[in-house]
Amino acid sequence: MTEEGQIPGKLGYPGVGGTEQGSAPEGYDRVLEEARLGAGLDVYRRVANGILGWELQRRAGLRVRADSPRAVPGAHVVSGFGIGPFRLPAPCQVVWVHEPDPDGVPQSAGFGYGTLPGHPARGEESFEVEINSQGEVWLRIRAFSRPSNWFYAAGGPVTRATQRYVTSRYIEGARSLAAEGKSQ
Repeated sequence: MTEEGQIPGKLGYPGVGGTEQGSAPEGYDRVLEEARLGAGLDVYRRVANGILGWELQRRAGLRVRADSPRAVPGAHVVSGFGIGPFRLPAPCQVVWVHEPDPDGVPQSAGFGYGTLPGHPARGEESFEVEINSQGEVWLRIRAFSRPSNWFYAAGGPVTRATQRYVTSRYIEGARSLAAEGKSQ
């Protein structure tokens, strides 16, 4: 299968699963954003459950339709942003998942999903929360992508600005998850 000749409903990019190891295929734009969210297993678990339950996307302002209430390998999700007829659908399929362990540090939890036909980009994005041996909780967002067609390629600067904006909204969503349950 060539990249240009995607099969409907199939992942159509090289390097499937690359965000799990932090790798990306040649010729793809890369994103790596990390943010400290706080400390402790309670913070870690709240954020992990939010990530795996699609809450990060919702808090970023995306409308989410998923065929599973929680990210599992193979699950399909369509997120979209915009208003009414100007809502842009972004269909994806989960390609890897790390569930949180019951206890112990360090550990990480999250998932990566890849784009399906109809998405404005081709590539993969992952959302992972980690608690290190000092108990600090960090969010890591990785992505690699390129425009799915000439139309989206022509909007390069706008497309990159949109990705930066949505990534910043994911970080804010993770910060709000981390802050829930703290005494005021």
